[in-house]
Amino acid sequence: MGAGARPCYDLRKTSGWCMRRAIFLIVMTCWAGMAQAQMSALARLTGDGVVLSQDSGGVALRIDLTRAVPWRVFSLADPARLVMDFSELDWTGVDEAALATVDGVGEVRTGLFRPGWSRIVVTLDGPFLVESAGMRKVSETRSEVSVRTVPTDAATFARTVGAPPSAEFRMADAPPPVRRGEGPLVVMLDPGHGGIDPGAEREGIREADLMLTFARELKEVLLRQDGVEVVLTRDEDVFVPLEERVSMARAAGADIFLSLHADALAEGRANGATVYTLAEEATDIASQKLAERHDRADLLAGVDLSETGDEVALVLMDMARVETRPRSDALADAIVEGIREATGSTYKTPRLEAGFSVLKAPDIPSVLIELGFLSSKRDREKMVDPEWRRQAAEGIRNAILDWALEDTAAQDRLRQ
Repeated sequence: MGAGARPCYDLRKTSGWCMRRAIFLIVMTCWAGMAQAQMSALARLTGDGVVLSQDSGGVALRIDLTRAVPWRVFSLADPARLVMDFSELDWTGVDEAALATVDGVGEVRTGLFRPGWSRIVVTLDGPFLVESAGMRKVSETRSEVSVRTVPTDAATFARTVGAPPSAEFRMADAPPPVRRGEGPLVVMLDPGHGGIDPGAEREGIREADLMLTFARELKEVLLRQDGVEVVLTRDEDVFVPLEERVSMARAAGADIFLSLHADALAEGRANGATVYTLAEEATDIASQKLAERHDRADLLAGVDLSETGDEVALVLMDMARVETRPRSDALADAIVEGIREATGSTYKTPRLEAGFSVLKAPDIPSVLIELGFLSSKRDREKMVDPEWRRQAAEGIRNAILDWALEDTAAQDRLRQ
């Protein structure tokens, strides 16, 4: 987190009851954040929640919610997707994996689209038309939205597909991020590999070179936005140790850390972007390794752990992750949607988790973006195309801005 985003607890010289009090305050702040998140939505799921079913060759979607709210429905192509936005609906309790088992449905995703708007996206196996859609009040505490689709041909689908202007990620729609305290939003970009480590290689294309080019382009796109500062872990073809990249982010006061990659598969076929966050089961090992290998003064921003034992250091890192993990998840979700909206090119399961070393900072929201697969001819052609990279960079930028706005609003609510 940047200087304006850090909690007001200075633990540099704390010990005894002061340390315990600081830990208590951090725990209460995290608890309040989770409680506030539960109270922020205008409507919640009720009754059967979200129901998907087969209906005369098409798919029927029904959503039971506690009150009527503004909503809209539209379709997107490549792949065919049914999209519904609500202002605003809490998706807590949705089982996306179970919904995706319905015949004709490829994937279901729910979440915050942008501040004030929630979204559900249903990927369908083929072209479709929305035959009917409506909302009705069932009782004082329940309303119901229902949508029915029918199969159609590709030409008819192409004539009807498209998002309304207000549903697109555009700079005109994205207000500048409002920062907590003083200072800009600091984005650390980490072009993967470099120097003696070229990364994946296919058809004369090296991952290290391609990601450095993209990092420079993304930096240029981000800097067009007022209130954003960008730092790179490397700006030339040099090797930077993985853990040093995280240390550089903390030294720069980074608010977020984005590691950029373009992997290759030895076997199998895959294409499209994927976005990783740190796997939950990897965090305990990550904390232990950090405590073992790092200078204690470099584990948490603003916190000197050099005089503490392993147990206290690990507890403080775990507590920091209680706040940071959901922020990383929200950032990753936003970036997936940003890339999807801008390029239409994401992997079939674009949100994944892993124990990557560069994601192990306990105090900085961190994600790893696999922009595509160098082992895929389709992805290679896209990633070497400057126009496609520009679209991808703009999608990531818009996602970051939307995330920053929502993240700031959440922090402001905590202070009230």
